[in-house]
Amino acid sequence: MRSLFHIVAHFLVPAAIAPWMSKYMNPEKDWKYYWLIMSATIAIDLDHLLATPIYDPGRCSIGFHPLHSVWAIGGYVLLLIPGKTRVIAVGLLVHMMLDGIDCIMM
Repeated sequence: MRSLFHIVAHFLVPAAIAPWMSKYMNPEKDWKYYWLIMSATIAIDLDHLLATPIYDPGRCSIGFHPLHSVWAIGGYVLLLIPGKTRVIAVGLLVHMMLDGIDCIMM
């Protein structure tokens, strides 16, 4: 049940944030544009393919996988600065937050 909630949250939380981003970042772009970009940041989980086993429900992603490291998260924070990468940065940071919550729920 926790895994299902975790995966669904990676799409629902960006859906909740996207209308706000559309309103304040660029009202000319539809909220679906922002939702799609933020949802696409789930591709960062490709770093799970480097682990053995690939999926371990008892493993915390934060600090274990390379794209979930403290250094990577620091890079995502820096991506907030340029306007062109801000939406991606928000998506990545939301992803890290959700993964952190999943770690706490373990």
